[in-house]
Amino acid sequence: MNPKLKNLLSFLFILISVSAVLVIAFSNEELGNAWDAISRLDLPWLLGLLLCWAGYTFFEAMGTWTYLRRQGYKIRIGRVLSTVLIGFYYSNITPSAAGGQPMQINSLRKAGIPVGYGTLAITTRFVTNQLTICLMTLILFLTHREFAYGQLGGAIWAARAGWLINFASVPMVLLAAFKRKWVQKLAEKLVRLGVKTRLVKDPEGTMERISGVLDTYHEALIDLMHRPKDILLQIGCSTVSLLALTGSVVFTCYAFGQSGTPWIHVLTVSCLLFVSASYTPLPGASGAQEGGFLLYFRGIFRDGTIGLGLLIWRFFTYYLFLIVGVFLIVIEKILTRRGKGGKGESSEQP
Repeated sequence: MNPKLKNLLSFLFILISVSAVLVIAFSNEELGNAWDAISRLDLPWLLGLLLCWAGYTFFEAMGTWTYLRRQGYKIRIGRVLSTVLIGFYYSNITPSAAGGQPMQINSLRKAGIPVGYGTLAITTRFVTNQLTICLMTLILFLTHREFAYGQLGGAIWAARAGWLINFASVPMVLLAAFKRKWVQKLAEKLVRLGVKTRLVKDPEGTMERISGVLDTYHEALIDLMHRPKDILLQIGCSTVSLLALTGSVVFTCYAFGQSGTPWIHVLTVSCLLFVSASYTPLPGASGAQEGGFLLYFRGIFRDGTIGLGLLIWRFFTYYLFLIVGVFLIVIEKILTRRGKGGKGESSEQP
């Protein structure tokens, strides 16, 4: 499919999801006056939502930045923040978030980070995030099992399936790293297929570049395995960032004055929603996130506020990333055209 057509379809899907959220938010018959409810939102809790957004972004960037610095690459934290936000933007407009990580690697490449190390930095963040959210969700579910079963009811199967799918990605990535020959053979088959379909014009050069990236990725990951402190640091960054992301529902709940449910129960349901919806092959998991929110948080948001809660929560966990991401992409393109796109910004320390 043409890339421009893909982007157009993604934007149309986002537009439809925005429209659906607005309809849900303002058409709830249980809510007397939607605008009045919005005007009475507790400002400190809204500021807390903004801090959750910033905390999630900052610690995601911090994980990537610390990894690259430990590898000897000098790069500004501001540049990594920009890279992370650009990645979030593309993750949210492409099916299954497929475009986010390649664009982050490309952005790091423009900053002088070799593709192999950029790939490993992003992959390390992915693996530690997946491992952390699975552990967080499992611990919260086991310690608040009765509430989770009562709140989700028959939908508990979606949370179980989502947890298994999210966890499965961890050994798959590690397998790709430690079974170097298997990945090499798969790459060779894909290149041959590309030659037959005329997508690959220089098979030898393509395989040489792929082999170089795989060698760097394999060696760097083996090196990381021998540095447990660095692994713990990555997990620490993932823990804080994911608590900020999933905890945003708690702030949303309290912003509407919905204090009847303990915050730890709200956080438990939020984590279950995350693993349930994150694997759906839609831009930004749209549809699954909205439908899951309405289903999972019924009874927690009372007095007809669940639709407005969805609107506020989705803005800070999805739409704000799109707004900031577009702005940063425009700036990056302008700087690149002026020859100031960050080339030579980073260099390997002796």
